[in-house]
Amino acid sequence: MRTVELLPDGAADLAVRRVWRHLAAAGMPSQEAHTHPTNRPHLTLATADALPDAAREEVAAALAALPAELCLDGLLRFTGRTHVLAWAVRPGPELLRLHGAVWRALASSPGAGGMNPLHAPGRWVPHITLGRSRRPAWDRPDAELLPAGLRGPVRGRLTGARSYDSATRTTEPLTP
Repeated sequence: MRTVELLPDGAADLAVRRVWRHLAAAGMPSQEAHTHPTNRPHLTLATADALPDAAREEVAAALAALPAELCLDGLLRFTGRTHVLAWAVRPGPELLRLHGAVWRALASSPGAGGMNPLHAPGRWVPHITLGRSRRPAWDRPDAELLPAGLRGPVRGRLTGARSYDSATRTTEPLTP
């Protein structure tokens, strides 16, 4: 599986990592504990079985729209086989256009293969993961899960992009 991910600017990256540390210090599951070198704050736009050259070129062309506004505002909790705590990304028009262009580039490429329908325009819930757990783990009010100073909207920019390969557990930059 290959992902197309957007990367936040330095200040937003640091804010997310501050939340990771806050959760870990409180004894809650946090991405802070995920020590693989590819682990970093990111916003997933789409996933596909592969990222063939033709799709990569179209994705790179869409990424020429970067940088894009980033607004982190509110927490989300996803349940299922894995429970996830995430910081909601409030998408502006430029981010929605970029997401749609990346989705179309992958969907129109015969070699991309299966795509995760949860990333489809209209279904996509943009977020940055703060923690994952096999059990419900964040039963505190939202205000206790975010450190002081990060409880209101946090604004930044999405300035870079990469692709993550889940088979090899490697990343590569995606550039226009």
